[in-house]
Amino acid sequence: MTLKQLVYITAILVSLSACKVGKRYVQPELNLPENFRGDTLVYQQDTITFAQVSWRNFFNDPQLIALIDTALVNNYDMRTALKNIEIANRNLRQNKLEYLPSLDGNIATVNRQYRSKDFYANPSSGWYGDKEAPDHLFNYQSQFSTGLELSWELDIWGRIAHQQDALKSDFLDSYEAKNAIQTMLVADVAKGYFNLIMLDAQIEVAKRNLQLNDSTLRMIRLQYDAGEITALAIQQTESQRLVAASLIPELEKEIALQENALNVLIGEMPNVVTRGFKIDSLMNTANSITLGSPVEIVRNRPDIKRAEYALVAANAEMNINQIMRYPQLSLGGVFGVNAMLPKNWFNIPGALLGGVVGGLTTPIFRNGRLKNAWEVAKIEREKTELELQKTVMEAVHEVSNAVITVEKQKEQIELTRRRVENSELAVRNASLLFMSDYATYLEVITAQSNALSSELALVDIRQKQLEAYVDLYRALGGGWQDTME
Repeated sequence: MTLKQLVYITAILVSLSACKVGKRYVQPELNLPENFRGDTLVYQQDTITFAQVSWRNFFNDPQLIALIDTALVNNYDMRTALKNIEIANRNLRQNKLEYLPSLDGNIATVNRQYRSKDFYANPSSGWYGDKEAPDHLFNYQSQFSTGLELSWELDIWGRIAHQQDALKSDFLDSYEAKNAIQTMLVADVAKGYFNLIMLDAQIEVAKRNLQLNDSTLRMIRLQYDAGEITALAIQQTESQRLVAASLIPELEKEIALQENALNVLIGEMPNVVTRGFKIDSLMNTANSITLGSPVEIVRNRPDIKRAEYALVAANAEMNINQIMRYPQLSLGGVFGVNAMLPKNWFNIPGALLGGVVGGLTTPIFRNGRLKNAWEVAKIEREKTELELQKTVMEAVHEVSNAVITVEKQKEQIELTRRRVENSELAVRNASLLFMSDYATYLEVITAQSNALSSELALVDIRQKQLEAYVDLYRALGGGWQDTME
């Protein structure tokens, strides 16, 4: 085959490469419902969804925002995710160069082979000159060469293009992995901070109740000194006081442990965490914010995006395995100098070496390995599609669970608040009746115990409500946006 013929055939085959072999990716049917179960919000034209709100606008506490900012910079999982993005980006950029030929430089190669007379070979012509060559270990072949070697695989069926699709999916997947870590990190820091605020509120309740118990104990002792009650009243009142007092060191321990856990998230050593607002003003959950439709979580949730990018990569891998069953065209060439004797190495043009190689190869029989690899790749793609559908279904369930939790905890907060008001009134009435001899010390102790448990329960349920909002925000795909869209 002449060089002209090779170039002609190459041009024809390259023109065929405009159409990629394989199945083009199409997003599968995700079977999304129209609305989330439990969603009772009324949608308006000018409302925005939770997922569209930046976490900087969703939270309303400067100290919490500062903690999240620190975590996004220092957290080790986030830093590792950024490194993964950098690796994927480099792989993607390198793949774009696959369309170009490879060029290697042979700086200096020396090839000398020795044989003996039983090999039925003659010494290299001209190597020994006028000398007589030995019978054993004579120089059979001698080459000194340097030059350039060219190799080029022509992507006539789109293998490199499909490989680029897979690498692009890997890059986007690494980016969404970072977003997934960020959404979880934002939620975890917020929950840890809310837990600190709740523990602060609980320790205030415990200290306030301890002061109330001290006041009751003084009153009981005065009545005991007057002979109106027995020592049993003092003992039981003291026991109730110790219950409230024992809560304080336990809560102080929980505060220190929670501070340490927050410092792990923000990538710092154990230290005190500064707190800002009270529990009532930590988030912006205005009525103008709605859930949006289930279709939007496909666009917002990083885990769903990652599952789809995995499907795109599996689709590309299936196409690559199909292309491996097709003929492959490659070109090669070499240009340089080659001589048998070192002194003739750069004898131009006598030592010049040049060559062009073209190859069109096709698999005929590979024991079914290529077909099996293609069939397995198709099944792997189907598995990845099922995984995407599963991820979407779980996301819809997660949002629905969070919605129901938020709505039902609103009812719990109202009932618990009324319980606190009733228990506070019971404490005041029990104290007045006790001083008027219309109530016993046991009724006073019981009222105080109920007041303590009611106030602690209210603080706890309010913290759980904040966590439920954070879970809803994360479930809808919020947390990775830095600005309001």
